[in-house]
Amino acid sequence: MSALYEIALTLIPGVGVVTSRLLLDQFGDAADVFKASRSQLMSIAGIGPKTADSILSKSSLDRAEEELLFVKKYKIQTLFYTSPDYPQRLQNCYDAPVLLYYKGNTDLNKSKVISIVGTRNATGYGKELTTQLIEGLQQHDVLVVSGLAYGIDVAAHRACMKYGVPTIGVVGHGLDRIYPSQHRSLAESMLGCGGLLTEFISQTKPDKENFPKRNRIVAGLSDATIIVEAGLKGGALITAELANSYDRDVMAYPGRVNDIYSAGCNFLIKSNRAHLVTGIKDVEYLLDWLPSATPKQVNDQLHLPLNLYGDEKVIVEFLKTRVSASLDELQLITNLMQSKLAMVLLNLEMQDIIVVLPGKMYRLR
Repeated sequence: MSALYEIALTLIPGVGVVTSRLLLDQFGDAADVFKASRSQLMSIAGIGPKTADSILSKSSLDRAEEELLFVKKYKIQTLFYTSPDYPQRLQNCYDAPVLLYYKGNTDLNKSKVISIVGTRNATGYGKELTTQLIEGLQQHDVLVVSGLAYGIDVAAHRACMKYGVPTIGVVGHGLDRIYPSQHRSLAESMLGCGGLLTEFISQTKPDKENFPKRNRIVAGLSDATIIVEAGLKGGALITAELANSYDRDVMAYPGRVNDIYSAGCNFLIKSNRAHLVTGIKDVEYLLDWLPSATPKQVNDQLHLPLNLYGDEKVIVEFLKTRVSASLDELQLITNLMQSKLAMVLLNLEMQDIIVVLPGKMYRLR
């Protein structure tokens, strides 16, 4: 019965994500929202007479009953905002949907989740990069998220099917249809290796205004968003901006300066909105997915005949005692000017002795 009220909460006219959360904070669960009195509703900041009347009329419950029959018939899961099954990464976003509809067989809270998006007008170069990236990701037990759109999105989903990588297609409509219809067979195959996800009830058409909402889910579900090819306008750049607003990593493949389908990627990199990546090794490095050295490996490494001198030796000896160290810590122990320290660290990195981690942290390789 709780699912009925949870669906109904999302269908109340004038009640969006923010207001829904206010109501849940006040009353505890969706069912209690519909049991509240007018005075209780009006006491909440942002709830005016019109909204209170919409809740009290309980008109959304009729449509919710219809939707509940639909999700039960087609074995669709409803993931409510307070449910432990709700995607935790998305839950941390300020504008996360209150309710998601999910059909699939994979864990949305896997330890590694990556979004891959790009232009609908993907070139052969972009499709090949996407396939190579997915091939590299298969060793990491990762979940790949995209939007089931033409171009890079569908290239990512197809590569996932080829390499057995779970993939989620986030759609901008209800789960009673597939858009574009040409991707229906692909979408059906994804149900056995990932799934489909939406915040929209059945009978919702793939209207233009739904896709920016879809993009926020794509960005919010993942640890990082990777843009393969993108023009200066379009959904891929919107997704990148959303990911940045959620404080998630954004990465982009660079392209030729006169290529319109790489202009968006080049802009993101140039404006420091995305890390430059050229393949899986860059992704592993930026997300610190490199395997940690075992004690034996560390011991073997420390006995290698390294040609270290002066400050290099000081840094390596210090890192032997630490899991990692910050730039400030290294500057403190070496007493070097930042420019000089940067040169020493670069030399150690070029010798494959140290690894630079996100956040300007350093460790022995």
